[in-house]
Amino acid sequence: MLEIQKLSVNYGGIQALQAIDLEINSGEIVTLIGANGAGKTTTLKAISRLLTIRDGLIIYKERNITREPAHAVVGLGIAHSPEGRRILARQTVLDNLQLGAYTRSDRLGIKADIEQQFLTFPRLAERRDQLAGTLSGGEQQMLAIARALMSRPQLLLLDEPSLGLAPAIVREIFTIIQKLHDAGVTILLVEQNATLALQYADRGYVLEAGRITLTGAAGQLLSNDQVRKAYLG
Repeated sequence: MLEIQKLSVNYGGIQALQAIDLEINSGEIVTLIGANGAGKTTTLKAISRLLTIRDGLIIYKERNITREPAHAVVGLGIAHSPEGRRILARQTVLDNLQLGAYTRSDRLGIKADIEQQFLTFPRLAERRDQLAGTLSGGEQQMLAIARALMSRPQLLLLDEPSLGLAPAIVREIFTIIQKLHDAGVTILLVEQNATLALQYADRGYVLEAGRITLTGAAGQLLSNDQVRKAYLG
């Protein structure tokens, strides 16, 4: 579904990604793990076309999207739930969901998908007319994911979905992620809790200082001594 070839991204004079290669097959959960500053969020932003790419290619479903604008990438089927949630705090839950469908024009389909999100995230249904900024952290994370799903993505980019959440809420979020995967959504997951991410993923990549240093099946990475010492505690 997605292939990244020799992707390099700079922040000013700093090379944030250095010629990385990565691929995601349809139906997989693939996770990126690494220390803070390794380039995980940069990778997701590059795929979403939120950052300028210095070198390399991003191929999505055999189409070169390396120079596509961000809104076009959403329209092609890639959605991004960003680190920090980035919800519109002064808009209602319902407004946020409607804005998630901004690339679409099918009113009846949008209405049906909003109701589907309320079935998937019952807490959001209870708060549909509440300002998003007044939600709890866990509810805001649910809203960020639900908003991303409103574009009907085939590939969902999830950046730190457990960040700052209580363990019980994290389990709830990851149960929803598994249900989305079971429903056919392909997922690229960045997650600070590497053990949790690898428990749900099919495969993983380890990023260190902008370079991919290791890749393999999730189970192999979980049992890898190098990975365990560096990221699994």
